[in-house]
Amino acid sequence: MNDWTWEYEGYDPAQERLRESLCTVGNGYFATRGAAPECRADEVHYPGTYAAGCYDRLTSTVAGRQVGNEDLVNLPNWLPLRFRLPTVDDPAPAWITPDTHRVLEQRLTLDLRSGILERTVSYDVAGLVLHVRQCRLAHMEQPHVGLLSTRFAAEGGSGDLEVESALDGTVTNSGVERYRSLAERHLTTVRTGQAAPDTCWLACRTASSGIQVALAVRTAGAGAVERRTVRDDARVAQRLRFRLAPGTPVTVDKTLVLYTSRDRAISDPVSAANELLVRTPPAEELMAGQRGAWRRLWANAAVDVPGDAGAVLRLHLFHVLQTLSPQTAELDAGVPARGLTGEAYRGHVFWDELFVLPYLNLHFPQVSRALLDYRHRRLDRACADARAAGRRGAQYPWQSGSDGGEDTQELHLNPRSGHWLPDRSRLQHHVGLAVAYNVLQYHEATGDTGYLHTKGAEMLLQIARYWAALAEHDPVTGRYHVRGVVGPDEYHDAYPDEGRPGIDDNAYTNVMAAWVISRTLGALGTLPTPLAVELRERTGLDAAELDHWDTVSRQLYVPFHAGVISQFTGYGDLAELDWDAYRARYGSIRRLDRILEAEGDDVNRYQASKQADVLMLGYLLNPVELGTVFHRLGHRLDADTWQRTVDYYLRRTSHGSTLSSLVHAWTLARARRSEAWTFAREALAGDIADLQGGTTGEGIHLGAMAGTLDLLQRGLTGLEPRGGALRLDPVPVPHLSAYGFSIRYRGHWGIRLEVRSGRLRITVPASDAAPISVELPDRTVSVHPGETCTLALPDA
Repeated sequence: MNDWTWEYEGYDPAQERLRESLCTVGNGYFATRGAAPECRADEVHYPGTYAAGCYDRLTSTVAGRQVGNEDLVNLPNWLPLRFRLPTVDDPAPAWITPDTHRVLEQRLTLDLRSGILERTVSYDVAGLVLHVRQCRLAHMEQPHVGLLSTRFAAEGGSGDLEVESALDGTVTNSGVERYRSLAERHLTTVRTGQAAPDTCWLACRTASSGIQVALAVRTAGAGAVERRTVRDDARVAQRLRFRLAPGTPVTVDKTLVLYTSRDRAISDPVSAANELLVRTPPAEELMAGQRGAWRRLWANAAVDVPGDAGAVLRLHLFHVLQTLSPQTAELDAGVPARGLTGEAYRGHVFWDELFVLPYLNLHFPQVSRALLDYRHRRLDRACADARAAGRRGAQYPWQSGSDGGEDTQELHLNPRSGHWLPDRSRLQHHVGLAVAYNVLQYHEATGDTGYLHTKGAEMLLQIARYWAALAEHDPVTGRYHVRGVVGPDEYHDAYPDEGRPGIDDNAYTNVMAAWVISRTLGALGTLPTPLAVELRERTGLDAAELDHWDTVSRQLYVPFHAGVISQFTGYGDLAELDWDAYRARYGSIRRLDRILEAEGDDVNRYQASKQADVLMLGYLLNPVELGTVFHRLGHRLDADTWQRTVDYYLRRTSHGSTLSSLVHAWTLARARRSEAWTFAREALAGDIADLQGGTTGEGIHLGAMAGTLDLLQRGLTGLEPRGGALRLDPVPVPHLSAYGFSIRYRGHWGIRLEVRSGRLRITVPASDAAPISVELPDRTVSVHPGETCTLALPDA
């Protein structure tokens, strides 16, 4: 890796799927994995193309039960481009792949600056060396367009070259091994056709959601001596023949146009695809436009961090931008936890936007707003689900796909034991708290009161209503309790030897519920009178309910034990685990739950957490806010109690999620703890080193990637847009003594912040906007447009 490229040398089948995920190219509308175009899906290779928001549901028989699962659909494969060297003696030899012919050298280079993936590979074919150079892109400016440009050159001989450029509608959703016993064929009624001599198209629809999908490709090959079309069931291809000799390379450009019936302003995806393909310029122009579009993206989001950390951060930012680009603002799409890079988690939307939107708010607020709109469009469904459960307000789902309904799997497979087990993670109702948090963060960063007073207020109201209604009052203690939920930890989904699912009074859930209710009361109090009257009439909100909310927000129960915040009621009564013994026996114990279940044990019995739970409070709320909400709840949370709590859970967390090390790095950095950088490095390495053991090949972890960027942007700087000012409180990080980035804030584009040698440098570009108020712990300064201000930091 270097500043702007991500490279892999050689061919390593064991690493192929990881490389395919990390070298995915996308544009926010669709993305294609970095698979070799000459290879079909098998145990080594997995070509996959996914469009944002394109889901389908199938029913499977699992452990004797009928179970429905909704998946992000693997669309028809547009990549196939295979080749061979026929001779008189062997007119139809085997197609050349890395698995059938000797690879002399291979290099995969992802150019982060341009969003172009380049692959060079040299094959030994019976003494002739065939050099292949391919460039691939998903066009950032023309979101329906993709390109695969391939150049062939011969060394040491000459002969015929046959190239097949295909569209393949036989693909399935089979990219995750543990899902393979489930129904996987989402594409039906495949048809193919030819719109011009150099153009083929393929159309199909999804099995249950009925989404029509159309792909059209133009295969340009100057100098072809023969061209014919081959149609076979759900596949259509063009075969071209060339004369190949040293010094006379051959170039084949394959241009894609992709449409679905979810797209706006089209009547028929097939017609739309073929019509746009006619207007799509040749490869050179597409590449030039791609470079320009990415150059403009990077201008709004570049990070300046030296060394390997900077290179990894740029890769992370690349994946964030190609999943949630400005194109996303035009779509009805959420934040898929694995981006558009694979099929793990079924492409579902979880709470990962909690780790993504705070970064986007300060760079692409229009994208943040679109992602909040995605949640608002599903507010009615969330309210309906709450009513079905006998509750008021909005019950947002833990996992969702197309329509915002609960799509968390009912059973999950433990690969260690082969057992299908009940999945209770749908009890993570705290996802609604994440939605509310993001509404409030978006408003602070953008000053968009129009959104806060309309869609934002409506979501906040229904989420606060849900938690106030869910809390049960105990007349003996005078406290409110939230029972039968699952916290972010996920290991603990029931009490040992009890039949009922869920645990009681998860501290993270209760504290954040109190915070959200309190902040919602404040936000509703700022509504202009006409909007307040209209909202109350529509939702049936009255003064008595508001008084009840206020009471709940002050009396929610927070458990403690041994001088620390308890993860939930009864956590301190659980058995202690012999962590050293399990590490000695298994090495990696990140998925301790699977290990214990395979042993016939149950992780619910132990004080062991999969990932940060209580410590999420320190990730979302600064020390003052955290102290304030605890004070509102009748507790004094001093620095010593918080430090004891941090230490307690540090010793009892297995980090079975890529988000865990991120949260620990943030929490420890703000506490000025030396261990922070250890966890930061682990968060940076999570996907590139596949620390979770084989999961990156199934799709990258978008929340963790965005979170590392936000760790730099807000965690290390203490940056908080609050009350119309930028608050900053940088923490010293010896391993990262110099870094910088730009943000967009309330009408100011490209505010530059640099931390170096104990100084903070702020540059505000010239404009007619108002000055920026910058608050440090020991002073407040005003920086006018066109000015640069350098400030000594208190710890310097």
